Amino acid sequence: MRGSLLINRRLLQRFRQLAISSVGSVKIKLLLSCCIGFTLIALACRSSDFLRWTNQNASLDRSSSQRKGYAILINTWKRYDLLKQSISHYSSCAGIDSIHIVWSEPNPPSDSLVKYLNHVVQLNSRGGRRFELIFDINKEDSLNNRFKEIKDLKADAVFSIDDDVIFPCTSVELAFDVWQSAPDTMVGFVPRTHWLDQSESHRDYYIYGGWWSVWWTGRYSMVLSKAAFFHKKYLKLYTNEMPASIREYVTKNRNCEDIAMSFLVANATGAPPIWVKGKIFEIGSTGISSLGGHSEKRTRCVNRFAMEYGRMPLVSTFVKAVDSRNAWFW
Repeated sequence: MRGSLLINRRLLQRFRQLAISSVGSVKIKLLLSCCIGFTLIALACRSSDFLRWTNQNASLDRSSSQRKGYAILINTWKRYDLLKQSISHYSSCAGIDSIHIVWSEPNPPSDSLVKYLNHVVQLNSRGGRRFELIFDINKEDSLNNRFKEIKDLKADAVFSIDDDVIFPCTSVELAFDVWQSAPDTMVGFVPRTHWLDQSESHRDYYIYGGWWSVWWTGRYSMVLSKAAFFHKKYLKLYTNEMPASIREYVTKNRNCEDIAMSFLVANATGAPPIWVKGKIFEIGSTGISSLGGHSEKRTRCVNRFAMEYGRMPLVSTFVKAVDSRNAWFW
């Protein structure tokens, strides 16, 4: 009798264990099913949001031709192949209103060059798009020429670009959108910084920091005019109201006109520039920045301009604008 009772108890315990394990497995399966269900619902919502966002962007793209565009200001010097590449590329961007080529060479542009560039513009002016290509001829060879006031400039936004760098039109349009949200400041792709020398022997002495300083710290206080948007009013301020001693310094040293523009805008706004993330393609191999002692010369410019203004107007920031549609991890 006792043996049968022990057997029955063991069977009952075994049954309970099986029941508990089966209930546990059911719970796990229910939990997994719920997780999968919530995931599918989230993806469905995300896809619907994405479709709405895509349609929204499509409407924005359709209306982009109705927005007020921007003028491209290209600085060049005896690099005709690079100039041709730049004009061929940027003339295909949807938002341009006009293209101005800053020409400071002793001889005017050749007829063949003018003919070629006008032909490129004509090819890219199909579909109702119309914009001007203008050579701004300067008698004097000075880096200040790139910021001379342009009479009757229709667009408020100016995209200043060197002839040896190419940015995709999508990146340019993103920077233009960012600039429209803050039209008084500079918005660009090439950040630089400055910092105060903390050594006792150099009180109130500033050091110019290049790209690696920005990369290491994430801090910047300038965006170079080799690829930047700014309001056309700063061309007038640079030419007529900025201290003449700064323009003379730029002409004499053949450097730092971009730093001078950063000082000018920061002094007028009291605000930092905005760095926009974008792909950059270097199509040139030589330039002022490739010469020896470049950083030291730029440091002297920063200190000279701060002295001219009687203070340091540059404002540092850590903000960077990115296109969230193409960045899954910010």
